[in-house]
Parts: sequence; C-alpha cells; structure tokens
Amino acid sequence: MSLNQMSRREFFKVSGALGGGLAAAGMLGACGSSSSSSTDSSSKSDDSYTLVTDGKLTCVCNAAFPPFESMDENTGEMQGFDIDLAAALAQKMGLESEWLPSQSFDSIVPLIKQGGKADCTITGMTITDKRKQEIDFTDPYIDSNQAIVVLKTATAKTEDDLNVAGTQICAQSGTTGGDWAQENLSNATYVPLDDVVQCLTGVSTGLYAAAVCDLPVASNLVSKSYTDLEICEQIPTGEQFGIGVSKDNPNLTKALNKALAEIKSDGTMDNLQTQWFGSVISSS
Repeated sequence: MSLNQMSRREFFKVSGALGGGLAAAGMLGACGSSSSSSTDSSSKSDDSYTLVTDGKLTCVCNAAFPPFESMDENTGEMQGFDIDLAAALAQKMGLESEWLPSQSFDSIVPLIKQGGKADCTITGMTITDKRKQEIDFTDPYIDSNQAIVVLKTATAKTEDDLNVAGTQICAQSGTTGGDWAQENLSNATYVPLDDVVQCLTGVSTGLYAAAVCDLPVASNLVSKSYTDLEICEQIPTGEQFGIGVSKDNPNLTKALNKALAEIKSDGTMDNLQTQWFGSVISSS
C-alpha cells in the first residue's frame, strides 16, 4: 500500500497518504445539470439536479475511517479513498468537490435526508434496506465484509469465546458492524463508540475484549497503527458501499451513477483502490 508506516501517536494526528479537499458548504442554491447553472426550474432539462453550491459537489463524511477518509495534520485537510473518489466523480460531472467538516457517522443519514447542507455522503456507508427508507444510494463502489479485532495476546478469539456475559464488545455507533455485534454476540455487552479509532484504542488498552468493524478499515489499522491487534475472524456479510443522496434529488443519483460507470470503465476506480487498499476490492 502507498501509506507509510506510522506510530500510534502519529496515527492520532494523521492517517492516510494523500490530501483531499475540505471546505464548508455554501448557501443553499440550485442549478441544472452539470452543464447548466440556471435556477429557473422551467428552463431545466429532464436530467437536471440541484446542488447546495452552484458548480460544486458538496460531500459529507466521518473523517476517522482510514483509509477511506482521515485528517492530515500538516494541511488540516481530509484525505483518503473516498476523498479522491469524490474528486474523480465531480470532474466527470463538470464540478469541483468540497467537504463539510467531519460529522458523527450516525448523524449523516438524517443530514442527507433533510437536505440543504450536503449533496451526498461518501463515507464507506453500507447500502441497507433500513437506510434506503431514508435516502437513496448510487450503485455500489466497494465490496466489504466485517472483521472482529482483538489483542494478539487475547485468549478469547472466537465468536463463542466472546459471546458471553460480562464481555464488552465495541463498534462504531450506527454501523452495520454494531448491528452484527448486537445480533450475533447478544450475550455480551455491546458498547457503541464515536468512531473506529476509539474502538481499536479501547481494545488495545484492554477496555474492550473486541471491536467489530469493516474489514478494509480493520486491515489498514492493524497493519499500520495497531500492531498489537489482529483480526481474529472475518465475517462474510457481503456488504456493498454506496453514495447516499436525498430522495428529493433523484437526478443527482443518476448523474453520480453515470460518473461511477465512467471511472470504472476508464480504469480510474481500479487505480484508486490499488493506491489506497493495495489491490482492487470493488464491486465491478
């Protein structure tokens, strides 16, 4: 992978290797398709969509999810696979990508549903039936499973070992990893936390017996920042990540799907995945 080896102390300051964009969203505006900036609905074409800021694709994420998104201490900007993905998609759409400040993960779906602050979320979010009741999703861009992470020195390293009363299992709040833990490790005590970094730090310090999180993120963190931890089990959940968009903006979803198809066909997607994950892990 292209990311440099770093210490635990360094990780809390910076994760990832390349910079992305970070900007606050502007005033609520409207525009036509990427080739038009007209705000007159009567002049819009059938494929028109609205944007928070004319000419920009305003995105939102939880920036503690490397290598998908994290913060660079030197630039103060977001970086990661999703950041580069947004830039590539925006370019195909004739736009520029910009980012709201990092949000808690479980606040992102309500923010997109409400509209007016961000056009979409690109944040390693699994497409689920429950979330699809609130927002729309593009076609999937990444395949993922879940992982159980424990101390290398731990004696409890199987689901049966961990699924006992008095054992504390953590996961990021509002995630499918948390859903899986509550359903499959129901005898243990589930502890929701703000982000994956908190989860793995808690396991590393012995506060929690295990953490459940997305496999690509777990693989990245245990190899680069939490070398005292290991993935004891990969859970074949067969998840797919998608870009979340308001149901009130269906043509933006269509435009993003078109751009996704283009970057898949021209090799951009494969290049980005190899750069950030070391290999192609996408759904094609």
